[in-house]
Amino acid sequence: MKIYTEKYWEKTGTSPHPIQDVTTTVVNGLAQHIDEVGRPLCPCNFYPDKAAELERSREWVCACDEMKIFKYCHCLLFVAPDGNPITEYLPEDHEGRQVYGIVKDPTPDKGRELRHKADEKIAEWKKAEEA
Repeated sequence: MKIYTEKYWEKTGTSPHPIQDVTTTVVNGLAQHIDEVGRPLCPCNFYPDKAAELERSREWVCACDEMKIFKYCHCLLFVAPDGNPITEYLPEDHEGRQVYGIVKDPTPDKGRELRHKADEKIAEWKKAEEA
């Protein structure tokens, strides 16, 4: 996981969290999930059944959909140099924007490999809210 995160920081122009313990804890959680279920499932969410979650979707496999679409990492593993998650591309009503405000992307030319799915993801969230 360490090599993966180093390569992904470079690919996306993000940084590790400036508090090393934050990064270490998240990386260790991802590694533990690889040992348990064979995939780096986000350790910052609770899953009643991790295997079922992986069968349902790859949404929370690191790098998660929010990271690939919006360049937002709620685990604080892939962040701006100051340690805040990038929120610039999130919808206004997203909790990340509400908590952190607008955090500009220091490297807008990198990352967001699934940016073309932003409208689809926002529609999915709105549909879930209505249910």
